[in-house]
Amino acid sequence: MVQQEIPEPVQNGCEDYWTWNKKHKANEVQLNGNRGETAHFHPNWSNGTAAVRGTRCLNYGRHYWEIKVSQRIFGTSMMFGVGTKKARLYVDAFVNLLGEDGESWGLSHKGLIWHNAKCRQYCKPFRENESTVIGILFDWNNGTLSYYKDGEDMGVAFAGLNRCQDSLYPIVCSTAAKTEMTLGKRRRSFLNLQDRCRATIISKLRQENEIDSLPLPNRIRTFVKDFLH
Repeated sequence: MVQQEIPEPVQNGCEDYWTWNKKHKANEVQLNGNRGETAHFHPNWSNGTAAVRGTRCLNYGRHYWEIKVSQRIFGTSMMFGVGTKKARLYVDAFVNLLGEDGESWGLSHKGLIWHNAKCRQYCKPFRENESTVIGILFDWNNGTLSYYKDGEDMGVAFAGLNRCQDSLYPIVCSTAAKTEMTLGKRRRSFLNLQDRCRATIISKLRQENEIDSLPLPNRIRTFVKDFLH
């Protein structure tokens, strides 16, 4: 796999530390690894489409994240995108779950982008049984969602997302048994000066629990901890 460069819009931002949400996922998704950053779909067999939502709200600035997809790429649909809390996380059928309605936007491994139950060809289908890295750039300021594949910028897939009235979150889903998607690099632009200062504090820590020993007021300590979720 080609090492992907961080897109220019977030190069001057900060590392982000969100992960998959253990409370907002289908039962057919197991979270493994460091902080639950690996989503394992349909651990036994598959009889439907399962999804998991990320913990990061995307409705500000610019966000970039990478998803390392294991070599088990096959089946009806493996998808990567964003959606609101209204987007379904499970259905007892093999479908393109992201983009099935107006609550989500997604790219499938077959190269199709979906929104509002409509699709179009966006890129070549992924090679089956060959691992890949998908990069996603969400620009709230401009309302665009763009994808990268193994270092290649594939361009803007969706526009107008900043007109969405609800909070948007990263989402992935799969119909295929024993498939895995692991979060890689995550970066975002700074929200304000306070946010920039918080990122500097975090960068100096060796472990998350060191926050509790910092000589900070409880309110500021909580603000720093929120950066990691």
